[in-house]
Amino acid sequence: MSIVSAIVLYAVTWFMTMFIALPIGLRTQGDEGVIVEGTHAGAPANYNPRRKAIIVTLVAFVIWGIIIGVIYSGMFSWHDVDWTAHLPKVSDS
Repeated sequence: MSIVSAIVLYAVTWFMTMFIALPIGLRTQGDEGVIVEGTHAGAPANYNPRRKAIIVTLVAFVIWGIIIGVIYSGMFSWHDVDWTAHLPKVSDS
C-alpha cells in the first residue's frame, strides 16, 4: 500500500467516524430548556467541535490501524471480494 492510499484510507475512516460520532452525547436547546430566540429547538446547546475532533481522530486512528493490519496480514485479498470472477464466460455469437 502506498502512502497516498494509506492517507486516503485514513481520511475516509476519519470522516465516517465523525459522521457516526456527531450525534453521540449531543444535547439540544430543547433538551436543555433554554432556546435562544431565532434558533430551532433542535439546535445543539453544548457542541464542542475541538473535543469531538480529538476523540474522533483517536478512534479513527485505532480503526485505521486495524484495517491496515488486516490488509497487510493477507487475511483478505481482492480475489475474495471479486464477484466478477465467478460469472460465466460470454460466448462468441
